[in-house]
Amino acid sequence: MTRRSIRKRVAIVTATAVVAVGTVAAGAAVAGPSWGESKRPTEKQVAGLFDNWNEALRTGDPEKVADLYASDAVLLPTVSNKVRADRAAIVDYFEHFLENKPVGKKIETHVNVLDRNSALDAGVYQFTLTDPETGEKSVVKARYTYEYEKRGGEWLIVNHHSSKMPEG
Repeated sequence: MTRRSIRKRVAIVTATAVVAVGTVAAGAAVAGPSWGESKRPTEKQVAGLFDNWNEALRTGDPEKVADLYASDAVLLPTVSNKVRADRAAIVDYFEHFLENKPVGKKIETHVNVLDRNSALDAGVYQFTLTDPETGEKSVVKARYTYEYEKRGGEWLIVNHHSSKMPEG
């Protein structure tokens, strides 16, 4: 993937996230009653995909976390300045991130179900991290956006942006 196409994809994801948050804030109700093949997922079901991701973090296995991402996913991670645009780069990020035994917790979430095969989840979460050398715990608060697509019957992360809150 070229730099230009990565930048373009990141711009599209960012613009989509802004629109999604605005749509949810405006009160658009778009959830369907079932998680089935022909039905739209509910907002609660989409928000629950984070729980699966958080559980994968708790395994300490970067491969299990990367399994939740599509093969062409883009990760803009919280504690790295490097864009991760393939599986190897995503695994590499989580190899280092998981050393701190992260435990995530959502603080605020806004879900926008786009259709039966795509949805956005944007908001604020925090991670409790444990320093592997000292055992000291710290909390990192961050903004996030997950873009999910259902591919081959499985919900996968196709874009994930996470950035520390600017206020600290």
